[in-house]
Amino acid sequence: MPKLPPQTTLTDTDEALTLLDDLVRIAEARGADAADALLVNGVSLSVAQRLGRQEKLERAEGNDLGLRVLVGKKQAIASSNDWTQDSLDELVDRALAMAAAVPDDPYCGLPDADEVFAGPLIDPDICDDTEPDVATLTARAKICEDAARAVEGVTNSEGAEASWSLTEIALLASNGFAGSYAVSRHGVGTAVVAGNGGGMERDYEFSSTVFMDDLDDPAEVGERAGVRATSRLGARKVETVKVPVVYDPRVAGSLVGHLASAANGAAVARGTSFLKDSMDQQIFAEGVGIVDNPHRSRGLRSKPFDGEGMANPSLNLIENGVLKNWVLDLRSARQLDLQTTGRAARGASSPPAPAVTNLYMKSGPPSPRDLIKSIKNGFYVVELIGFGVNMITGDYSRGAAGFWIENGEVTYPVSEMTIAGNLKDMFRNMSPANDLEFRYGTNAPTIRVEGMTVAGS
Repeated sequence: MPKLPPQTTLTDTDEALTLLDDLVRIAEARGADAADALLVNGVSLSVAQRLGRQEKLERAEGNDLGLRVLVGKKQAIASSNDWTQDSLDELVDRALAMAAAVPDDPYCGLPDADEVFAGPLIDPDICDDTEPDVATLTARAKICEDAARAVEGVTNSEGAEASWSLTEIALLASNGFAGSYAVSRHGVGTAVVAGNGGGMERDYEFSSTVFMDDLDDPAEVGERAGVRATSRLGARKVETVKVPVVYDPRVAGSLVGHLASAANGAAVARGTSFLKDSMDQQIFAEGVGIVDNPHRSRGLRSKPFDGEGMANPSLNLIENGVLKNWVLDLRSARQLDLQTTGRAARGASSPPAPAVTNLYMKSGPPSPRDLIKSIKNGFYVVELIGFGVNMITGDYSRGAAGFWIENGEVTYPVSEMTIAGNLKDMFRNMSPANDLEFRYGTNAPTIRVEGMTVAGS
């Protein structure tokens, strides 16, 4: 078995896959009916400063290798970051011993050989070979914080950070699948405070991209953070009222995330989703579409295959307001007597589980201005606090801050508010604007939701 030194990044894909192949073959030779192995290898660099002084310079390098063995209907996973021969031999024995001790799982198992993704692998363009040096990241963080602090009304800073990372992933299984890919990430962001004493307000801004060339100008990121913080000065409360709520794009994605959680195959199979009986039903307004696309070029969560070596085509969760698909891995698909939708995700020390990738709500016809101008009284939300969402009933209650809408205009800031409703009702009364941008892993345009309860003073 080839030896790779720990705490280094792999540069030879063939060497990585050979390592995994040897590990799987040893597991089969020692009694496993089937096995797969996952290698995750990464390096990251980050620089942070606060008030003009460097606070952090951190470089991290690490690797992890996980082995999953299946004996009959039993499965177990063991992982290690020590790739010496003795350690890997011990890893195989440990995994097999664990499998012998666990109860049967009738739904576990690898894909059949004729089910695995045969390729050629799709290239979603998710690896930038540009590695910034410390000086570049330091300058990026400084420019970002300086621009934020230069905004009139900003009185303090929580700091700025610039970062880069590269993660390499290889997966090989006894059913014949073998594949690998690498993902890069560049980021810059800052958080600042405006005002003094009891009237202080905090806000932030960041940019995260796969390619360095796509990263927002650090000065623009900093300025946006400063403007966001100062615009919230003088925040008030309002009395409890039932009004339309408009979600800014940076928080609107959370609503799409709640849909993904409710459509997760594991939750549906357990009966713990409020949408468990809603397949092929109209749960959003006509025209609403929600898509999960693992192959979006330069997407923050793009990948060429799923965590079980299955093809992962683009998936329409919502078509014209109708729920059309669950988010399924093999195990949840078998529980529901369905076919996987290629949405397995896993780590080196965990089994596959269903998860979305680049999830987004499609744009609607109106502009954000059109969504707002008919509102006599309403709430424009820019920040959500806490997680008061019951995925069994759909009940929704979260802390929020933003701006009050009066006679179709965004007016004064409000804070320490609570917005409440039920996701079933919220989905049916949701209108997306036409300003979708792909800035996060889960994205949505500005969204208006009718008839929510807003509680303040």
